[in-house]
Amino acid sequence: MAQGPRRSANFQFLEPHDALLGALGAQAELYFADDPSTALIKLRQFGEVLARRAAALLGEFTSPEASQLDLINRLRDQGVLTPQVRQLFHDLRRAGNAAAHEAKGSHADALHQLKMARELGVWFHRAFKDKNFKPGPFIPPSDAANESRAMASELEKLRGEVSKARLSVEQAQALAEAEARQRLSLEERLHRDQEERAVWQGLAEDYERKLNAHLSQVQAQAEAKPADQLKLIADQAQEAAEHLDLSEADTRRIIDGQLRTAGWEANSLEMTFQAGARPQKGRNLAIAEWPTANGPADYVLFSGLDVLGVVEAKRKRRDVMASIEQSKRYSEGFEVRGDEQLVGGPWGKHRVPFLFATNGRPYLKQLEQKSGIWFLDARRSTNHPRALQGWCTPDGLRELLRQDQERAEAALRTEPTDYLGLRDYQLKAIAAVEQALEDGRRQALVAMATGTGKTRTFIGLIYRLIKTARFRRVLFIVDRTALGEQAMSAFEHAVLEELKTFTQIFDVKGFEDLRPAAETKLHFATVQGMLKRILYPSQDEDRPQVDDYDCIVIDECHRGYTLDREMSDVELTFRDQGDYISQYRRVLESFDAVKIGLTATPALHTTEIFGDPVYQYSYREAVIDGWLVDHEPPIRITTDLSSKGIHFKAGEKVAALNRETQQLDLIHLPDELDFDVVDFNRKVQTENFNKVVCDELARQIDPNDDGKTLIFCATDEHADLVVKLLKAALDE
Repeated sequence: MAQGPRRSANFQFLEPHDALLGALGAQAELYFADDPSTALIKLRQFGEVLARRAAALLGEFTSPEASQLDLINRLRDQGVLTPQVRQLFHDLRRAGNAAAHEAKGSHADALHQLKMARELGVWFHRAFKDKNFKPGPFIPPSDAANESRAMASELEKLRGEVSKARLSVEQAQALAEAEARQRLSLEERLHRDQEERAVWQGLAEDYERKLNAHLSQVQAQAEAKPADQLKLIADQAQEAAEHLDLSEADTRRIIDGQLRTAGWEANSLEMTFQAGARPQKGRNLAIAEWPTANGPADYVLFSGLDVLGVVEAKRKRRDVMASIEQSKRYSEGFEVRGDEQLVGGPWGKHRVPFLFATNGRPYLKQLEQKSGIWFLDARRSTNHPRALQGWCTPDGLRELLRQDQERAEAALRTEPTDYLGLRDYQLKAIAAVEQALEDGRRQALVAMATGTGKTRTFIGLIYRLIKTARFRRVLFIVDRTALGEQAMSAFEHAVLEELKTFTQIFDVKGFEDLRPAAETKLHFATVQGMLKRILYPSQDEDRPQVDDYDCIVIDECHRGYTLDREMSDVELTFRDQGDYISQYRRVLESFDAVKIGLTATPALHTTEIFGDPVYQYSYREAVIDGWLVDHEPPIRITTDLSSKGIHFKAGEKVAALNRETQQLDLIHLPDELDFDVVDFNRKVQTENFNKVVCDELARQIDPNDDGKTLIFCATDEHADLVVKLLKAALDE
């Protein structure tokens, strides 16, 4: 009869939470030596159970059918997951999917994900049980039969850390069992492993059947808790994330994954200069430990034989911005050692054009200098480093390398404007933006009064910027589809050169297109649509890349967007970026792009993002210049209802709109209800009030006059009512 399986020294602390977590961690360790792909699949399952349990404890476990991606997004939206914890969850998911669907997974991959799964387990335990939990060192699993030299070195280092540490009783017992196993014969070891796997598998399958019912109970208990108690749990989860302990090797593996997501081939354990890795035609390689005259660069980025970038990688808590100085030294000391080619340099002291520094930590606005990927275009001495939210792609760097900013700016200075057919103030607006760009500004705001032709102005501006190659691709953002359709129509019909419109000259993508094509020059999107692609992609491939656009134009940039909320010093240590930053700004900062805002009324939050306007053309200036007609003195319409409000008595019969059926239902009010004028046409709609207003408008408005009258309505239903009543009043 088979004896009970060994408990995992790395995962057994999770068994009081959920026996399945301990079982899956132990199975992953058992499979590590002989079948790393299966170990990765078990770790993916581990991450899924961990996310489901975390969601249930916070009242967010809505359905057993919810995907892991949905669960991670839900926990993120509740402020539970920091970007770094979220990344570890995603990495487990991606590695497990690759192992399951493509049979991918090396021993090095399995070892790294074992360590990261354990870090997630420690985070979970600190978040939901003991915030002061000290897990002790990670105990490496049994040796792989064909481990690489680099992985053998890492395993030896891990064993050294174990030997120096004071282990808990459970860890010491597990370590003794592992050492006793090594003394068994190969046949005895295989036999015992098979028995243990069978027992663990049986336990896991039995518990899986009971898991959903158990999670439903946990979910119900969480839903019964007060909201402030759940917030305390979420806060503790955020705080626990700050204590993740990732080594430099762990950080390198995380950076490897980030680079692969951006289109680079990266493996800092095996793809090193010392191991023989060299640039090759047709491949985009991130080769680790590349020697330079100033020491080995952590990575050098090659597209084919062309060297495009150097990377300095640091541990999590190191200041990233300062590390860009080390990248500068690598660029200055880069030497051609074989077939690799310099592509246009040197640029002053620099022989490699693009410099990067990172500590693997996802970008966090309030910890900007200690997170994200810092980037410097070293070709111009006046450029400054800036933080990116993701890695540049090989295609993006090649396109950036082809751009010649000085030539483009010189071309803009000589590019004629006659063919645009613009007014003088519109040309001044274009010139002001172009001058701001030449001055090195990466944000610009243009304020032009309503009716002065903002869209037409920006058609001319974007055309000039694309034609002269100052930018390669522009994203045009609106906050409503109707506004975007109007703008697209303007680009389709405004004639530019040779009797052609913008859409006839350049490739343009619309709202239905998730990503631009290589030849796309202009892409229209709503803030909401772009946010969905960034935060809730249906699959990883749909997520926009950081260098998809190098210029973003935001139409009506004052509307619908809120100022970032202030954060306390305590919150600063663990709050996620999504906790305090507006969704609007989050979209803008997802891309390495110049931002140009267009508005009629620059609000405070608008100038917080774009700075003070580089050009203003006010309503009063437009009236004086004869482009707009001045408005008449205001007339205030006061009705009996607007001054006294509306009062319904308890039991009174009223008509209530059913939003699902769009039918009016007669109901008896259980209580008294009062409505002031601010609630009119939103919470309560009265035809008499609107009829009085429309009758007065009809007396004041001459339908044959050249002027315009704008009537603002609260809802679509209100607008329909006003149209009907105003037509009747004008007919009368």
